[in-house]
Amino acid sequence: MLLSPTERQALLRFARETIGAHLTRQSLPALPPSGGLDRHSGAFVTLRVDQRLRGCIGYPEADQHLLEVVQRCAISAATQDPRFPPLAVEDLLGVGLEISVLGPVEEVTEIAEIQVGRHGLVVQRGYRRGLLLPQVAIEWTWDRETFLAQTCIKAGLPADAWQKGARIFRFEAEVFCEEDLGTPEACS
Repeated sequence: MLLSPTERQALLRFARETIGAHLTRQSLPALPPSGGLDRHSGAFVTLRVDQRLRGCIGYPEADQHLLEVVQRCAISAATQDPRFPPLAVEDLLGVGLEISVLGPVEEVTEIAEIQVGRHGLVVQRGYRRGLLLPQVAIEWTWDRETFLAQTCIKAGLPADAWQKGARIFRFEAEVFCEEDLGTPEACS
């Protein structure tokens, strides 16, 4: 089920307001679930400054309400991504937001089932698990095998683990950002 442009805009505004409220120690906003927002889904929130990654945190499981997932991931992307220092409130205006709403995750039996640009990947072996969103392969101009190898590396596995018994999963994502909706913040 795709989100309408109005729902996309509401979800992006909700994520931005959530980050602002968290950074200023105010009450978090509430957005009543309706339409496409009234579902359980995994999601990722990505922050960018000058088209450079500034934070990205997600929750791939579809066992929680989409609004709760986006709210939690927005805060975490702004303050808990270990690759970046926490965002300061004065930096929020220069940050562009991108949200990826994940579809169902399904196991891959043949790698030919993976379409670069359409599917995101999860690779898992034992307790190690790595996930890359569909847009990552496009941004880095990876082919299918490179995408698989990089997902293995993200999991802390050898690059060829996908050929040596690691489980491979794919998913689709509805990806949208403030730039797509005509707001001034660039997000990709």
